[in-house]
Amino acid sequence: MTNKSAFDAAKKLIPGGVDSPVRAFKSVGTTPPFIDHAKGCYIYDIEGNKYIDFVQSWGPLIFGHCDKDIQEAIIKSVKKGVSFGAPTLSETNLAKLILDEFKFIDKIRFVNSGTEATMSAIRAARGYSKKDGLIKFEGCYHGHSDALLIKAGSGATTYANASSSGVPQDIVKNTYLAIYNDIKSVKDIFEANKDKIGVVIIEAIAGNMGLVPAKKEFLSQLRELCDKHGAVLILDEVMSGYRASKRGSFDFHDIKADMITFGKVIGGGMSAAAFGGKKEIMDCLSPDGAVYQAGTLSGNPVAMSAGIAALKKINNDKNLYKKLSSLSQMLMDGFSSAAKKNNIPLQTQTRGSMFGYFFSNKKVENYEDALKSDTLAFAKFHTNMLKQGIYLAPSQFETGFVCDAMDEKIIKKAIKAANKAFREI
Repeated sequence: MTNKSAFDAAKKLIPGGVDSPVRAFKSVGTTPPFIDHAKGCYIYDIEGNKYIDFVQSWGPLIFGHCDKDIQEAIIKSVKKGVSFGAPTLSETNLAKLILDEFKFIDKIRFVNSGTEATMSAIRAARGYSKKDGLIKFEGCYHGHSDALLIKAGSGATTYANASSSGVPQDIVKNTYLAIYNDIKSVKDIFEANKDKIGVVIIEAIAGNMGLVPAKKEFLSQLRELCDKHGAVLILDEVMSGYRASKRGSFDFHDIKADMITFGKVIGGGMSAAAFGGKKEIMDCLSPDGAVYQAGTLSGNPVAMSAGIAALKKINNDKNLYKKLSSLSQMLMDGFSSAAKKNNIPLQTQTRGSMFGYFFSNKKVENYEDALKSDTLAFAKFHTNMLKQGIYLAPSQFETGFVCDAMDEKIIKKAIKAANKAFREI
């Protein structure tokens, strides 16, 4: 079976042929490879093609595919049972590992996806603040719950949808849009909606309009505004948690949020996410409080065991983030140099093991800047790189990742491919 025939067959049974829109490769105009297996930093499709994988399952696989320690932890857990719907010691153990690192939050609850984590965090924050108003930022993606699908970045941006059909106006009426890295836009919302805003949620390192970090001064002012107006500040670290650094975005800005959402890396490649916060907020959750949240597979032992194995490996490798940061910077420096040599405007950015690049002659600091990127040039570049065995995120508005299974030789190979791609563009 070819990738094309597999895609055609899938489209007859699954909307768009995929279970997450960006995977369809629609914005780059090619057929997505159907993956058969993977190892380390490589993935292999059903046609036998081999690719260097800079997607890494969209972030979770910080140690690459089929890491031996994580695999062994999963297999050991599966042999005891895949799910119990009851408390296990693994939940407490993973919670302690995370809370030991993020000391400014007191309690944490596990869920199955980033969407669940942000949706639940917002509900808890509203329950605590007793105010319905929610501020989010253009281009920040916090999952696909109704209240958050407004200029949500990621797949919604890739397909030119500012929001989503099927979302009732009554649900989004309490969601207010601010401009990323623009504190005046936030102040204006607070001033125009006295005593209505109870929650502010932001990706401190935005990864769903491409990689766009928030400025430290902006986040500091945001913290002050939330304190002034009695709003709960949520930092969405689903992508950046344990990716940008061991403490996510915190090591880049030192701003203490009231709540944090986690995902991806904390599940070691399995379906796991979490939301945590100050004791007084988290104690609003049932069974202790009136805010209801539940999930049949939340904290399931297989996902918890994978997360524990991943975080223990992180804790045991003191040089991990230094290595990953060096590799991502080397990659982006190489892309930048190759683009310049071929007279192609390119903006690059890194945060730890995360990297991003825009086909633009202007620095990208917010959603509007990102939308001005040359998506046609990106599509040509992506297609050329794929043909050379370099698997990059199939959207200008996604973030890329390096993993511990990579080394300088791998990065140099990707840079060489980029040189050729830029030349042909």
